[in-house]
Amino acid sequence: MSLHSYLLFVLAALALVLAPGPDMLYMLGRCVAQGRRAGILSALGFSLGGLVHITAAVLGLSALLAASATAFTVIKWVGAAYLVYLGLSTLWRRPASPAFDAHAAGVRGRTILWQAFLSDVLNPKVALFFLALLPQFVERDAPHPALQILFLGLTVSVIALPTNLLIVCCADRITGSLRRNASVSLWLRKGLGVLFIALGLRFAVEKI
Repeated sequence: MSLHSYLLFVLAALALVLAPGPDMLYMLGRCVAQGRRAGILSALGFSLGGLVHITAAVLGLSALLAASATAFTVIKWVGAAYLVYLGLSTLWRRPASPAFDAHAAGVRGRTILWQAFLSDVLNPKVALFFLALLPQFVERDAPHPALQILFLGLTVSVIALPTNLLIVCCADRITGSLRRNASVSLWLRKGLGVLFIALGLRFAVEKI
């Protein structure tokens, strides 16, 4: 792969990372409603989920997913149901007490990380993104095309994580004062729940 082709891929990957989508809305929703730490953990969860999709692309599972309408439909509905579940549980959960110990905070943090990871892994659109973009920059005559796919996939991951972290920090600066108001914080949490449900419903009706 030439340097020109690689730089073109980097620009394409950056543009796609910045494009609004379910992951971006999920991450911003967490950050706005729950603060910078929740946004950072969501970004880390998405990065871990991206590694799963990269592995799937290298192994050819993404091609299988794209070729099988049944597989796509099953994963799509599982992902949609999971997001709706997150939305309902967020709406029904009682507000947390301001005083909580470090262990409780750690559990909550792991929960946010795990939920973001599952949200990304259960999004077949991400798998199809890797399937559609990566092969365009792979030299098919090269001896090890799988290594090229791996390298390009890791490039996307390296671009996405710091970009998402920067977005989270900017969002936190803008909304930090709002979260310190108990009434506003309650409405932000309700808005987060509604956002999750809306993403799940949108996820369910999307087509390839």
